[in-house]
Amino acid sequence: MNNIYLITKREFLTQVKKKSFILLTLLAPLMIIGFGAVIGLMFKANESHNIIEVVDNSGLFKGQLKSNDKLEYIFVPVADEKAKVKNLKGNKSLDGILVLPQITSQNFDDIEKNTRLVVNTKIGLDTKQRIISDISNVIKKEKIKQLGIAESQLDNLDKNFELKTINVSEGNKEDSDLAFGVKTGLSLGLMYVTFMFIIIYGVRVMRSVLEEKNNRVVEIIISSVKPFELMMGKILGVTMVALTQFVVWITMSVIGALVLNTGFSSVQKNIPNGSEELSDKLDIAQIAAQVSHNLLDLNFPLIIFVFIVFFLLGYIFYSSIYAAIGSAVDNETETQQFTLFAILPLTLGMYGSFSLMNNPDGPLGFWLSIIPFTSPVAMIARIPYGVPAWEIALSIFLLLATTIFMIFLAGKIYRVGILMYGNKATLKELWKWIRS
Repeated sequence: MNNIYLITKREFLTQVKKKSFILLTLLAPLMIIGFGAVIGLMFKANESHNIIEVVDNSGLFKGQLKSNDKLEYIFVPVADEKAKVKNLKGNKSLDGILVLPQITSQNFDDIEKNTRLVVNTKIGLDTKQRIISDISNVIKKEKIKQLGIAESQLDNLDKNFELKTINVSEGNKEDSDLAFGVKTGLSLGLMYVTFMFIIIYGVRVMRSVLEEKNNRVVEIIISSVKPFELMMGKILGVTMVALTQFVVWITMSVIGALVLNTGFSSVQKNIPNGSEELSDKLDIAQIAAQVSHNLLDLNFPLIIFVFIVFFLLGYIFYSSIYAAIGSAVDNETETQQFTLFAILPLTLGMYGSFSLMNNPDGPLGFWLSIIPFTSPVAMIARIPYGVPAWEIALSIFLLLATTIFMIFLAGKIYRVGILMYGNKATLKELWKWIRS
């Protein structure tokens, strides 16, 4: 045990003392936020403002086609239609002309058959769909008016219905759409981070083992320590590095959420009718305060505990596989035929967890979070929605037992493979090493 501790300490200190590790740990959350902001700005920068002139032969649409910040309607006289279409080409201040036909006998089918949009540039699909939606809404209103329904009644028909959801299993707490969205975002974020870190740090263990094997450094090291102690020291050392990063990031996230949550009371006053839903009038800071409040309203101590436990066990489980692979091959090219066995179960668990968003307590979610090969990502994806304590305990027990068993198998392979050179490992050879 003393040798495992010394190797773990060496691996840990070697990584955390690097300037790159310190900078990445402290700046990664800011980089992620900045990256998200850049993506948002890119979408914003690519938004278009289209100007469409409208020739309304029926006179039905004037005053009903409403302009907005992305699409501007300008109504022109019917007599100018031909001249406008003729002079459209090369007109830099105009994107197109919408020609709406005359309606005969209130036959709205004529509009769909004879309406045309003449453009002098390539307009986006979203702009075209917005025009179609605007025309359809006007036609819909006119058809309803023909049925003798007044404007006030029409507005009442379009009024949205808000359904309050009260969860009795969470102390009769009201579960709003925003709260569900926050849970979904947190679920996806934690699941993806776990998936990526297990693969990234697992591959790091495999490459470290392979490098020491190829440099023949391992021949000197194992003269002082047992192969199993060397393997466990490497795995635990890198595990502590990853956990250190997570502890720093979780602390920064909780502090950030607490700071942003101070503005929640003022945000509530700006939401009409005391509704918990965000309105379009809220700015980014107010939205952040609302989201932070919903995050802190979750059982985040349990979420953090489950996240750390399942990441720790899941990482050790898969790193044992990666360490065994690194010891069994002579170069990175040969690792490709074996790493598939580590990546496939994790990938299955991640993509299977996407279906949990609509039914976290369904049979698929239960089995994915219980089976040890997929539980490190599936249980983390489920935990923001709430998971019974007995399921968490059962999943931890099975994952812990399977992890210990996998360490035992990996140790058998590592013990033989670390000193094997020039002999290409096959599944048959690996089975012999395990049995020996």
